Amino acid sequence: MEQEKPGRIPESHQLKEDTVKLCITSTGQEMGAKVDARFGRAPYFLIINTDTGSVEVVENSAAAQGQGAGIGAATQMLDKGVDGILTGRVGPNALRVFQTSGIKIFEDASPEDTVQEALARFNKGEYRDTPAQADIPSGGTGGGRGLGRGGGGGRGQGQGRGMGGGRGRQ
Repeated sequence: MEQEKPGRIPESHQLKEDTVKLCITSTGQEMGAKVDARFGRAPYFLIINTDTGSVEVVENSAAAQGQGAGIGAATQMLDKGVDGILTGRVGPNALRVFQTSGIKIFEDASPEDTVQEALARFNKGEYRDTPAQADIPSGGTGGGRGLGRGGGGGRGQGQGRGMGGGRGRQ
């Protein structure tokens, strides 16, 4: 599938000096298909060489996975040697994979746009580069101390019912 060569990419969107493979998530196998806003669940990836305009269509083998679709899809794109991802949203696990691999992520692509329209907007510099991993908030996995009052039921003599133990004494 050969396409005409796109225009000059803005400096802020340069992927790498010598390679220019951009993956755009898609609902179909052609440039006229709509963008799929879900990276890990997108049925297809269109990998566009922004120098030559050539397009490689890749079926997302991870799309139907119950869990880990984002990481599976990210691994698939690493194997294809892409330099950038253009999609609606990339989940946190896939995002970490890309950022540790030096792959740029451009989010907020609209599912109303076709892949061709999204590429044109990319070439104009209309998408933001996702911030570095250090800037991404984490839910954390620590135990935390909690700030609320306990529900009682303690192991002391009152067993959570006060000093009288529920027997009407003070």
